[in-house]
Amino acid sequence: MMDIFIKTHFSGGHHLRDYPGNCEHPHGHNWKVRVCVRATELDRLGMGIDFKVLKKHVNRVIDDLDHCDLNDHPAFRDRNPSSENIAIHIFRELEDELRSDRYHLYSVQVRETDSSGVIYYGE
Repeated sequence: MMDIFIKTHFSGGHHLRDYPGNCEHPHGHNWKVRVCVRATELDRLGMGIDFKVLKKHVNRVIDDLDHCDLNDHPAFRDRNPSSENIAIHIFRELEDELRSDRYHLYSVQVRETDSSGVIYYGE
C-alpha cells in the first residue's frame, strides 16, 4: 500500500454562525489543504496515481473555494464553513473522481494555520 498526496492552498473569508467568540465576526484565512490517495498497487509506469491527474481534480474543487466568502458558497449556506466542514466538502467533491481499481481517496487535511487543522478520512 502507498499513500500519494499533494498540498495546495486557498484564501477566503468566513464567519462561524452562533460561535461564542471572535470567530463569529467575518475574517479570513489562507487555508492549507493536503489531499491523500491510497494506492493498493502501481500502474505499468510505477505510479499509484499520476500527480498531474490528482492536481487536476483537486484544483477544480479548490478553485471553486478560492477568494470567496465561504458563508455564501452553496455548500455552506446551511452549515458553518469550519475547517471540519471544509474538509468534508472537499472529500465529498473528490471521492468519486479519485476512485479506481488501484486507488481511492484516503484523506483530506485542512489547516487554518501551521499548527492547527483537521484530517477527514470519510465515512
